[in-house]
Amino acid sequence: MLKIHQLFLRTYFTIFAGIIITFTLLTYFWAKSLYLHQIEKNLIKNIDTVAIFLKDKKSMGNIENIVNTLNEELDLRITIINSDGKVIAESDKELSDISNHANRAEILQAKNEDIGKDARLSVTLNKELLYIAKKVKINEQTYYIRMADYTNKINENFMKLSLDIVYFVVLFLVIIFLASYFITKRIKKETDSILSFLIQLSNKKSSFNLSSNYTYEFDKIAKLLNKVALKLSKKQKQKSRQTAKLKLANRQKDEIISAISHEFKNPIAIISGYSETIINDEKMPEAIKIKFLNKIYTNANKMSQIVDKLRLTLKLEEEKQAIVLTPCSIKKIVENCIGDLEDKYKDRKIHILGEDTRIRVDEILISMAILNLLENALKYSEDEIVINILKDSVCIVDKGIGIDESEIKNINQKFYRVSNNGWNNSLGLGLFIVQSILSLHYFSLKVKSEIGKGSEFCIEFE
Repeated sequence: MLKIHQLFLRTYFTIFAGIIITFTLLTYFWAKSLYLHQIEKNLIKNIDTVAIFLKDKKSMGNIENIVNTLNEELDLRITIINSDGKVIAESDKELSDISNHANRAEILQAKNEDIGKDARLSVTLNKELLYIAKKVKINEQTYYIRMADYTNKINENFMKLSLDIVYFVVLFLVIIFLASYFITKRIKKETDSILSFLIQLSNKKSSFNLSSNYTYEFDKIAKLLNKVALKLSKKQKQKSRQTAKLKLANRQKDEIISAISHEFKNPIAIISGYSETIINDEKMPEAIKIKFLNKIYTNANKMSQIVDKLRLTLKLEEEKQAIVLTPCSIKKIVENCIGDLEDKYKDRKIHILGEDTRIRVDEILISMAILNLLENALKYSEDEIVINILKDSVCIVDKGIGIDESEIKNINQKFYRVSNNGWNNSLGLGLFIVQSILSLHYFSLKVKSEIGKGSEFCIEFE
């Protein structure tokens, strides 16, 4: 496949050759026609002059000498033919060698139209001539004065004219060629730049901004390609972000499956173990059996709570969780949450500071949110917990391990589990549930934390 400049040059030379050939042929036939027409006019004038000269003669006796004299002066072939077609005088050949001319084309035409003409190859002279014959009356007799000129002169004149014309045409075309060549080089440079840009773009390695001020079209192409490259770059970045999100989601999925398995494994093992013991030991004392059944019941409730948490998460995520707002005492809700955790964390102290405030909330959902925050504080700190109740917020403060600043913005995400310092929130649903419940109430959660010093989780009423 040809390159654009090669295609241009081949096309140019083809057109150049076509122009030269066409121009040469047209010039040849035009020059020949023009020259023959001029010869014809000159021959007719000379015939008229000879006719006038012969009419002044009283006799045609010395016509041969007259013809030869005129031939020397005019450098033309002159022939005098009588009405029967017999040649009575010839400047270029002996009369004895000349046949009757009655049937010659120019003579036949002259008989009918007074003037006849014909261009043909002379067998006698072996040259092409233009013959002009005119019918004249001399001494009441009809004669035909015929003159002929050699058309080979046109070739000489034509060659000279053609060389001059070709010289100027070639000079003109060379100038055009040079201009076209430099234009082609510039176009090649622009197309090479576009091609290089497209190759880099296809390899996703476009490292430069394409520009062109050569022509409007190239400038337009460059701008459009830059827009395409920008869009592709954005799509590539989006794809990279989506890939990163998918990897994170897959990692979180693996982690949540692992967490759920871990959460269910212990209760299932306890239920299975105690159930098997009860089944196999028919003589088990009633008190021990009741103790085992309580263990089974407790762990079954624990599994049920995990399932309820997952179901609640789906409802909150799909915005299908309804809320019932009633005026509630925040202090009472906090005290109820502390009461629910006392059995599990018997040796831990939780202090309530501040005065009570009443606010319209869904008591069950807000209790779940505060309970999650309190349990996180108890899990990840060994010291006492402080709950500050203010007019527009309730804050839970612990002196635990803390959360790294870079991870605070992610802890509200579903299934997110903090990786550093062993801080995690079980299934990674607790804080997601808290945030979702607060969003239903148009509340917000503010988190402040410092590694090794503790954390503060504030529910702000808006």
